[in-house]
Amino acid sequence: MKLLMLLSALLFAYTTMAQADSVKSTVYAWKNLKVVKEETRERRQVLDGSTFALQNLEIHTTTLQPGQAPHPPHVHADSEELIIVKDGKLSVTINGKTEELGRGSIAMAMPGDMHGFNNTGETPTTYYVIKYKAKLPLDSARGRTAGGSFSVDWKNVTFTPHDKGGVRRFFERPTAMVKRYEMHVTTLNEGLKSHDPHTHISEEIILMVQGDATMQIGQHNFLRMTTGDLVFLNANVPHALKNTGKGSCTYFAFQWNQ
Repeated sequence: MKLLMLLSALLFAYTTMAQADSVKSTVYAWKNLKVVKEETRERRQVLDGSTFALQNLEIHTTTLQPGQAPHPPHVHADSEELIIVKDGKLSVTINGKTEELGRGSIAMAMPGDMHGFNNTGETPTTYYVIKYKAKLPLDSARGRTAGGSFSVDWKNVTFTPHDKGGVRRFFERPTAMVKRYEMHVTTLNEGLKSHDPHTHISEEIILMVQGDATMQIGQHNFLRMTTGDLVFLNANVPHALKNTGKGSCTYFAFQWNQ
């Protein structure tokens, strides 16, 4: 009984803290993002605020014309940056190593690592920038031991079919900011649910790559989402996703633990 009471108290505390943070658990629709034209790029702000685990989480998208770079290579001393290519080709350079990444590919820059981007293709390229700083102190040694900064090209990730569709496993590892960071891409067949509504202490982001779905957030909030839309789910928020479009849908799902 005492253990049950303790677990209930911890769950209440976690949920209360999550609700107090400023980033709302909801769908951030691509069509509603305001386009800001800058000298070297087009920018769409998705969200910016605090979460249960993160002192700051800032997400925006950048669109580059051929030959453009958003800014010179730079370093973030106390935050990590995750890049997801939405369309086109993006040249990513981290600590002097350059890779050409296509649609669906990702790159992660650890604190202190020099990184930069430019469009070396012949068409515009758009990518998501997910920059975050944890509430707990960063652990640079942990990040280096786990492999440091890295990239994953979509074409090199194996598709594993299952009874609901299939999955692509991108990575699961510690970083300098968090003890566990896991990312995969799910393909879900028409009319199916990914799973029943559930909760977990990990915060999570869902990013629609292709198709249409309905996202349940909480007990009664059902929101439509389509290609390019992003969902943020705070700690212990009940959620589930159902493919409500024609054909299969595909989406990134990634979460982290302190």
